[in-house]
Amino acid sequence: MNDHALAHDPAAEAAAATGDGYDVRVLEPSPPAVADPPFWADDPADPTPSGAGPVVAAHSGGDLTWDELIEARPELAGFAADRWLGARPQLPELPANYPAALFDFHRLAYSVVAEARYQCNGKFGLRYTRGGFGTPFFGDDMQVRVAKDQLVVQTAAQARSTTITTLREAGEFAGVAPGTSAAEHDSPDLGDIDRPLETLAEVGEFLGAWFGLATAALEELRFSPGVVEPERVQLWPGHFDPAIAAGDAGSGRRATYGFSPGDHSHDEPYIYVAAWGDVDRSDPFWNEASFNGASLAFSDLAPAGNHYSAAVAFLEAGYDRLS
Repeated sequence: MNDHALAHDPAAEAAAATGDGYDVRVLEPSPPAVADPPFWADDPADPTPSGAGPVVAAHSGGDLTWDELIEARPELAGFAADRWLGARPQLPELPANYPAALFDFHRLAYSVVAEARYQCNGKFGLRYTRGGFGTPFFGDDMQVRVAKDQLVVQTAAQARSTTITTLREAGEFAGVAPGTSAAEHDSPDLGDIDRPLETLAEVGEFLGAWFGLATAALEELRFSPGVVEPERVQLWPGHFDPAIAAGDAGSGRRATYGFSPGDHSHDEPYIYVAAWGDVDRSDPFWNEASFNGASLAFSDLAPAGNHYSAAVAFLEAGYDRLS
């Protein structure tokens, strides 16, 4: 069985991998479910210490990073790389038939995965989960997630999975009628819920890597010194992108920072800085024609020797220009 489809507890798994003496942080949601407003979700990257030891985080806001721990304990590299915590891999090549498959993963994300959470607690924000995307834990420690071409439903320590076929069958498996109540303004039409979905495993695998890179880079920006009023990282089902807003709104310096897997204006994934105020268009950094900001296309990111470092550098370049 694909181990992405097994029941998981990312925080507990990380603690077991490092052993006693560390206060570990991860990028994925972990049980138990949080039933407190306003987020109704855990914040797995928050470096606030618990007293269990030095905080090991996937960003530089803790006591040490996973990469620093890996320098002393290289046996942790594989565990960390698979979860985008450290020793991060390069992104895979963009798969064939990507746009059509992306559209169907997007439909699945908002009409089934996000809808399941929304019907429970009125929240529809998603998160990166290992190998794909899914909900935070909600209700009776339930999580709905996607890994490659599999839909996984976990309740407490039990998980079951199925190959994704149609929206109707995915909804039946997750216990929710496919719908649009969780949709945002950029969500695609629900369409025919009985049409076979082109949710190709290789595209699902690419999305898992893209969202993992995105979450790691956005958490680094979020917890960088001096960053003003950053939001939590969420994967929005409408745009189908992980994003945060950060910066001083009162001075017009706030922006949304995100990682789109592609949209109606972009055939390939891209990283973006969408400014809330005016930008200096004489600066070539502000190159985006379809919105007020800047973008770094996947084809421009791909040649970089370190995709994670290049992504963080782009986000920081945007923030520095607006600060």
